[in-house]
Amino acid sequence: MVKVIASSLRKGSVVDMEGKLYVVLTAENIHPGKGTPVTQLSMRRISDGVKVSERWRTTEQVERAFVDDRNYTFLYSDGEGFHFMNPESYHQVVVTPEIVGDAAPWLEDGMTVMLSTHDGVPIALELPRLVTVEIVETEPAVKNQTASSSYKPAILANGARIMVPPYIAAGTRVVILTEDGSYQERAKD
Repeated sequence: MVKVIASSLRKGSVVDMEGKLYVVLTAENIHPGKGTPVTQLSMRRISDGVKVSERWRTTEQVERAFVDDRNYTFLYSDGEGFHFMNPESYHQVVVTPEIVGDAAPWLEDGMTVMLSTHDGVPIALELPRLVTVEIVETEPAVKNQTASSSYKPAILANGARIMVPPYIAAGTRVVILTEDGSYQERAKD
């Protein structure tokens, strides 16, 4: 175990509290006008999935667990979970739906992701920042309509629903930010 200051913890970091491992879901450094700056963390206990919230002074020491971060290739999902393969050793691991969480719709066959493991057990997953997906259904594009602040709903090939500019038509490939599922731009391909 390594001691680090609380303000250095980020999403995906793994901490050890009283012998139990927690993965950080959100980390926010709060600097009030008066008083001591604090780090507010939302975490999930790896053993049973219980979510907890902790607050530390930003300079407090926290036990950080050793985690192995490696690139894995997504293969497929079934009733057992999500199957990933290490491209160097061809070793396959199964990741539970609880760990994949909101990332599930963005996973595509052959996609490279960063998988964090502790003692060989998958504990966290990080997707590429941007993915390109085709729109399968949306309202028709209106001629001469330029980009404006109004967006319209669209359904992607992976089943996810997003909001897109009015000039985007069905069949268009778009770039999506995986963190929040927001439209970024039309794909260049």
